[in-house]
Amino acid sequence: MVRVRVLVVDDHRIFAESLAAALAAEPDVDVSAAGSGPAALRCLERAASEGRRFDVLLVDADLGGRVPGGRPAVPVQAGDEDGLVDGIALVTGVRAAQPQVRVVVLAGKDDPARAALALQAGASGWVAKDCSLNRLLTVIRGVLRDETHLPPALLTGVLRELTAARRHRTESERLVESLTPREREVLRCMVAGLGRKAVAERLYLSPHTVRTHMQNVLGKLGVHSTLAAVALARRAGVGPADLTGDVVERGGQLA
Repeated sequence: MVRVRVLVVDDHRIFAESLAAALAAEPDVDVSAAGSGPAALRCLERAASEGRRFDVLLVDADLGGRVPGGRPAVPVQAGDEDGLVDGIALVTGVRAAQPQVRVVVLAGKDDPARAALALQAGASGWVAKDCSLNRLLTVIRGVLRDETHLPPALLTGVLRELTAARRHRTESERLVESLTPREREVLRCMVAGLGRKAVAERLYLSPHTVRTHMQNVLGKLGVHSTLAAVALARRAGVGPADLTGDVVERGGQLA
């Protein structure tokens, strides 16, 4: 018998333990539970190091937990700059670290916008928490066959959200392409959370020059704040500057 390894991630202990117990009654399911995003990541890493990877994660859409030290363990959505790891952000982190793991989001209510975000993050399914155990098992086994599962009532709304997101991404990409190479590097530093002084030190520029570049970035992107610029950059797929690597060389093509 092929066994399915499931990890339930929910910060409501009673719900997590009850669901884990119900799933464990199935003869082909091994199940564990975690109460936060960081705890889930530790479970995944430990299981992988022991050669017993999880197959499916069941993640609470409303999961919330502060990462020790205040730094996010997985990417956070725009606006969550305080280090909170929500369910959708956890999907992104898990899929980036262990793409073979299938993720199903458990939701307290139907929400086309958040369901679309979950799919964009790499989730394979969105399931109501009040669904039957048989329905949930069907979804778990289905996503392992590379199926995508959504409640029929959400399908139209999710498709509308995904179409709008694609249109916004295209427009955001066009705006980012209007930036000079140096302005794009400054934008990546902004996405990484660096302030003007830190950007100046990293790029060997004066704070005044960096201020000018930042003003040009905001103007070309058509936004009025750093947070708005970062949100637009993320929609366009612009990643943060690598803060662990070498600083940008003086001069060259980026000057």
